[in-house]
Amino acid sequence: MRHYYLTLLLLSLIILPGCALKQNTVPDAAVTEVESQPTALASIAEVLKANDHRPVAERIALYRQLRKEQPEAYNFWNQDELTMYGYGLLWGEKTTEAIEVFKLMVAEFPNTANNYDSLGEAYLANGDEEKALVNYQKALKMDPDNFNAEDIVYRLRHPGFVPETDEEKFAKVYTAAEYSADLDQLAARLLKVHPNALKFISAEDFRSLIEQKKALMTDQTTYAEFRWHCAEIIASVNCSHTSMGRFSLESKMLPTALRFPVQTRLVDGQLFVVDPMGNDDRLAVKDEILSVNDIPVASLLKDIYRRIPSQGYVETTKRHEFNFWGTGMIAYAMNFPQTYEVTVKGKSTSIVLSPAKEIRNHFGNPAIKGCGEPLCYEVLEDGKSAVLTVLSFNFYPWNNLDVFEAFMDKTFRKIAADGIEQLIIDLRYNGGGSSESSIYLLRHLMQKPFTYYSRAEYEGKQKPAAGESVQLPFDTTFQGKLYFLIDGIGNSTTGHFMSLAQKWELGTIIGEELGSNQFCSAGQTVCRLSNTKVLYYVANNTHVSTATSLPDETGILPDHYVSQSIDDYLNEIDTVLEFAIGLTRM
Repeated sequence: MRHYYLTLLLLSLIILPGCALKQNTVPDAAVTEVESQPTALASIAEVLKANDHRPVAERIALYRQLRKEQPEAYNFWNQDELTMYGYGLLWGEKTTEAIEVFKLMVAEFPNTANNYDSLGEAYLANGDEEKALVNYQKALKMDPDNFNAEDIVYRLRHPGFVPETDEEKFAKVYTAAEYSADLDQLAARLLKVHPNALKFISAEDFRSLIEQKKALMTDQTTYAEFRWHCAEIIASVNCSHTSMGRFSLESKMLPTALRFPVQTRLVDGQLFVVDPMGNDDRLAVKDEILSVNDIPVASLLKDIYRRIPSQGYVETTKRHEFNFWGTGMIAYAMNFPQTYEVTVKGKSTSIVLSPAKEIRNHFGNPAIKGCGEPLCYEVLEDGKSAVLTVLSFNFYPWNNLDVFEAFMDKTFRKIAADGIEQLIIDLRYNGGGSSESSIYLLRHLMQKPFTYYSRAEYEGKQKPAAGESVQLPFDTTFQGKLYFLIDGIGNSTTGHFMSLAQKWELGTIIGEELGSNQFCSAGQTVCRLSNTKVLYYVANNTHVSTATSLPDETGILPDHYVSQSIDDYLNEIDTVLEFAIGLTRM
C-alpha cells in the first residue's frame, strides 16, 4: 500500500499485541530473552528489529527457526506487526531488506492480498516495475476492492497517464446518479466495516441522513460540495477513527481567494479575531465576530460541528479542529461565497472583508511551549515538583517502543533520585498510539497489578492481547501526588490511559473534557468511492479498557475544569499548567 495511506493509519490506534524486547542484540545462536506479562506472546517483529545489525538473510532464517522450534512463544500470526517492520525498512531506504521481509510474508501468508501489494510497492521503490506489476496484479485479483493496486496497475500499463488532482477536481461536477450511488456505497461500507457504526446513531436516523443527502444531489453539485456532504455522514458515526483524513485535503484543494480571510479562535462559544491577516485596517485582534454574511456564529458552528468527527458526543474535539481549520471550514459551510461580511461586537455597522491572499493556519497553542520532543521531563523551581510531558503514545513494538521505555525508566529513576513529591503528567495534544506504551507508563504509576483491556476485538486475533492479561507494576513506582492535564485533542489510547487513571483515582485531573474515553473503535480501513474517488477511513476494531462503568458518550471529565481565556491565549499564558502548578504549592 502507499506510504500516504500507511502514514495516516499510524495516526490511529493500531493495537499490536506483543511485549517489549529488552536488549538490542542477540547472541549468534540464541534469541534475546523477552520480558512478558502472563499469557502474552513475545513480538517476532521485535526480535527481527533487535537483529537489524545482522544480514537480512540471517533474520529471515531466524524467523523460520523460531517458528519451527517455538511456535507458541511468539505472535507469528500477527501480520500487522510484520508488515510495519517491513515498511520501517522501506521508509528507512533499506529497500532490498524490505523486499525480503515482504517475500517472507507472501510465503507465510499466501492468502493475504495486502502482502502482494506491499511486495509490489517494495519492488517499485527498487525500480523493478516488472516484478511490481506482477505482484500488484496478484493483489488486485485476490481483492478487487484494492483501489491502490488498481491505480498502480493502470499507471504501470499507461506510463503517460497523469491522475487528476483533488485541486483540479474542486469545481468538477458528476451526475446526480453518480453522487447518489456513491452515497449508498458510503453508507453500506460504513455499516460493513465499522464494528460499532450504530452505537451513537440509530439505524433509522442514519438511513434518513443518507436519503436527505441523496435528495440534495443535482447535476450541478460540485466535487467540493459533495465532500462536505460526505463529511456529515461520516461524522454521524461519532468515531474519532472514522474520517476523511481530518480537514487537510479540503483545506489543500480550497482556492485561497475563497477562504474566510481572518484567523479566529473559538473560546467559550465566542469567536475572536486572532489574526486579521489582510484586514488589519478593518478588524483588530480580539474583536468578537457575531455573524458572517448574516449567519449567527452559533448557527454556523452548529453546521460545521456536524461535519467534524469526534468520539461519542464530545464537543471539545470539534472546537479544537475548528480552531485549526476555521478559515477553510467557514468557506465550506457557507458554500464558498465570493465575499465575506461580518458583524462585530461593539460596532454599529457590518464590515466587508478583503479576500484572502495567503493561507495561514494556526495549529497548536503558542502558550504550550514543550521541549520540541514527544517526551519531556522538567523539574520545577521548587525542586520537589516536576512535569512529565507525553505528547504521544505513538511508540510501537515494531518501531520504537524501546525509546519510550528507556525514556520512562530513566525519568522515573531521576524522579526517585531527585525526591520529586508531586508529578504533573501533561497529556494535552496526545492523539494516542500503542497500548504497550500506555501500559508501560501505568506500570510506573500503579501500586497493584491491573488489567488494561476488558475487550480487544480485531480481525485475525488468535491470542489474547497483551492488555487483556494482568499487568504487574514495577518494583519501584511513583509514590507522590499525581496531576493529569487533558484536552479535547487527547484521543484513542489517551482515553484508555485516562479512563484507568480516573477509575483507580491515581491523581487529580485538570483541563477540559478529554476527546476520548475507555471505549474506542480503532484501527482503520482505507476506502474509496467508485465514482468520485473520495477517500475515507473507517475504524475496524474495538478496544475497551477495564473502566467499563464510565459512560461511552462523553470523554473523561476533569476534577477541575480550567479553560484558557482569549487574553491568556494572546499573551501565551498556559492557564491549565499554571493552575496545576498552583495546586502543587498548596
